Amino acid sequence: MSEEVIRSLSVCGVSYAYRVLRQPERCTEPVLVLGGALQGMFGWPQMEDRLGPVAEVVTADLPGMGGAEPLPPGPSIEVLCAAILGIIDDLGAPRINLFGFSYGAGLAFGCARRFPGRIARLVLGGVPAHISEAQVAHWRRAAGHLAEGDTDTFATMVAEGLLCRDESRPVVRRELAYRYVRRAMLQAALHSPHAVDSLSRALTDRPDFSGGLSGIPTLVFSGEHDTVTAPSRQRDFAATIAGSHFLAIPDTDHWVVLERPEEVAELAVRFFTDRPLGVVGRSTAASAGATADPVRA
Repeated sequence: MSEEVIRSLSVCGVSYAYRVLRQPERCTEPVLVLGGALQGMFGWPQMEDRLGPVAEVVTADLPGMGGAEPLPPGPSIEVLCAAILGIIDDLGAPRINLFGFSYGAGLAFGCARRFPGRIARLVLGGVPAHISEAQVAHWRRAAGHLAEGDTDTFATMVAEGLLCRDESRPVVRRELAYRYVRRAMLQAALHSPHAVDSLSRALTDRPDFSGGLSGIPTLVFSGEHDTVTAPSRQRDFAATIAGSHFLAIPDTDHWVVLERPEEVAELAVRFFTDRPLGVVGRSTAASAGATADPVRA
């Protein structure tokens, strides 16, 4: 059984913490898992179970998330990336693997661009590379309900904004995912001191998905019916990363990590250990003119 260690750090005067599951028999660099703006260090059991045998698994309550102290006013990306670099340094690891999902994909990509020498491999899922004005308006209305204390409406609006509700598009575990996301958002609204600030920050302090990246093996994956950012736009983003691969996982939406957790975890394990992805599905190089191949379980 892995040993669990929780370490407290600070950046720019803000206290935060990370959790590492030690693995003496690891065969790859530590894997840091980064999730949504309201997600803390205990939200990734499915990844821990699958990655734990091959790597030290690291999760975090970054500044403004989970039980960490709130972020100061103003832009936060630099502070959050500095906090992640602090984790890498505290681990004593020359390099780590980064898994970023949704909001966490923006943070992971930002870190890879700021200190590429510390990142061994990069997996980005549900990349919010393009958000429409209509979506921003939806999230602002949701944040308004939260600020007014209407947590039920807030949780419903967030779940509906993150999941594909079009019944003509097949999504496995659709209702299970909807109930889970809505309950998680309600829990965050009721118990997280950062919920309003975190949602506002995700809307206003947008990561920069332009400019590309080279020198880091990268896998980008999307749900086939992702309605947050269309798979075609995520594939276009992947094409800015030299030598990257893009996968669209069928019968899933933005919450592919809930709907096909085993497949996502297996993809991460295989990519982070330099094994072929073919047992899970076919990948395509995300170069101009390539198409997104679906992953079949």
